Amino acid sequence: MCGICGIVGFEQDIRRERKILLGMQNALLRRGPDQEGVFDTEEHCIMAHRRLSVIDPQNGRQPMTINYGDETYTIVYNGELYNTKELRRELMSLGAVFKTSCDTEVLLWSYILLGERCLEGFNGIYAFAIWEHKKERLWLARDRMGVKPLFYAETQEGFVFASDINSLMQHPAVPHEIDRKGLSELILMMPGRTPGCGVFRTVCELKRAEQACYDRTGLSKKNYWKLRAFPHTENITQTAEHVRFLVEDAVTRQLVSDVPVGTFLSGGLDSSIISSVASRTFAEEGRQLSTFSLDYKSNDRYFHKSKFQPTSDTEFIGSMAEYLRSKSHVTVLDIPELAGALIPAMEARALPGMADVDSSLLLFCRDIKRSVTVALSGECADEIFGGYPWYRDETIRMSEGFPWAQSTSYRQSFLTDELSEIIDGKAYVDAAYRYTISQAEKLPGENAADSRTREMMLLNMDWFMQNLLDRKDRMSMYSSLEVRVPFCDHRIAQYLYNVPWEYKDYRGYEKGLLREAMKDYLPENILWRKKSPYPKTHNPAYFLAVSRMLRSIISQPDAPLLKLVKKSRLEELLSGSEQVQWYGQLMAKPQTIAYFVQLNEWLKRYDVKLVI
Repeated sequence: MCGICGIVGFEQDIRRERKILLGMQNALLRRGPDQEGVFDTEEHCIMAHRRLSVIDPQNGRQPMTINYGDETYTIVYNGELYNTKELRRELMSLGAVFKTSCDTEVLLWSYILLGERCLEGFNGIYAFAIWEHKKERLWLARDRMGVKPLFYAETQEGFVFASDINSLMQHPAVPHEIDRKGLSELILMMPGRTPGCGVFRTVCELKRAEQACYDRTGLSKKNYWKLRAFPHTENITQTAEHVRFLVEDAVTRQLVSDVPVGTFLSGGLDSSIISSVASRTFAEEGRQLSTFSLDYKSNDRYFHKSKFQPTSDTEFIGSMAEYLRSKSHVTVLDIPELAGALIPAMEARALPGMADVDSSLLLFCRDIKRSVTVALSGECADEIFGGYPWYRDETIRMSEGFPWAQSTSYRQSFLTDELSEIIDGKAYVDAAYRYTISQAEKLPGENAADSRTREMMLLNMDWFMQNLLDRKDRMSMYSSLEVRVPFCDHRIAQYLYNVPWEYKDYRGYEKGLLREAMKDYLPENILWRKKSPYPKTHNPAYFLAVSRMLRSIISQPDAPLLKLVKKSRLEELLSGSEQVQWYGQLMAKPQTIAYFVQLNEWLKRYDVKLVI
């Protein structure tokens, strides 16, 4: 994986901004510590790249330029194509001449020979920009599922883009400001974000499955893929076989690497399936799989079973590692380092995020990087196979609104009285929700359960899943670790979009279809283990630690946070008994407190100005 950035402008010689570009490139160091490159020979476009070498480390340097016909093309690219071999054969038959074995060259030749249609053939995760020298046109695209990020801003003099907000904010024409929309995102939506919104006033993000073109006429964008509704004609046995093929194929494709590869292993269904497929593949090659697991000091002492987390991961991790005969690595975190990583986690996102859910992953990825450069993770199975409670509980499923964010009035109550008067929280959230479900393609006459499941799947893919993918990308790349997400293969998403709910809920289990499809990959205790969410600390010391941090902040009259949020409400949060979830069960009271700690530091660190 890598980091990319660039500046385009037609009013002057943009090469004058080379120093700014180098500042943007330097902000991407963690995303690509192995190599760096700059394209600065064109009058109206300069681009930079930082590389984390995974495939063909000796070659594949970027920016990469190819001359073909009477045009010259230069690319900067972040991502991985998993069907490179097939694409290479097709492109060679069309006249492509390859000098490397890297997928960067395959992607660039695909655009040269096929134009925008090339996106139809890509299986992978990507965000890239291609400059056509004579046409003076920049073409950008982001993968179908939104795994790899691509932010941009239009300025008075042109266009700026980068892999993350930190890089984009190095450009002086990108103001550190939020307006009413940004404020609404911070208080009403986050850690999720409205698709395409970068929170800062002029910062946008290319949406998943979106392409864009910037030239002298300005910026134009369009979607190139969406989930399509088709009748499902396979029976349950055929459906399970189809799912098995797709999952096996996605995992094995994503094991390809010229650097060490391992897997996340929580002892839950999703990571165990990926680890098991990987382990069998490695065994055929005479290799041993490395698995990586997370635990918290004293969690065995403080863990209490709940509806959402009925079992602790610890015993299942050991059981699965033994079954796989993997080289097992367990990271054990303690409260001081968990709380201490809240600010680095905010810096990684360049936004406040999921509190310790972020910071624990950041620390976990730091440890994983000591052993491998690439790791496979189980994200996105719940969104696609319907594993969350809001899929399975009919009352929750049929309720209006985002199921993980039913606390709009609670959230708005934290705003100062002045700001609360100009923000209509209910209208803002409801409009976003209704727009998303309106985009869900359906079949005429289908039953209410399947119709609603389509809406729920799109809500999850565009909102909840995007937040988890943001988190995984930023926290992993902070330590220069590439994390791949096989369940995010767009073929799996498209197929499951049309599978009836009764199949997905096979035998009355969450992700019952996935369990049936992959049943011989897992021991019985893992196969039928009830879903358990991402592991969090249960130690009350964490609540005390973040409470101290927030109390210290609100004791300062000039704290940036107090310009947006009422001090009295924060005091109530700290000392009161209310237990309202900020963002589903992942963010309860301790995480809400930690979110405000991150928000205050974000406002201060980026010197954010409110422009209403």
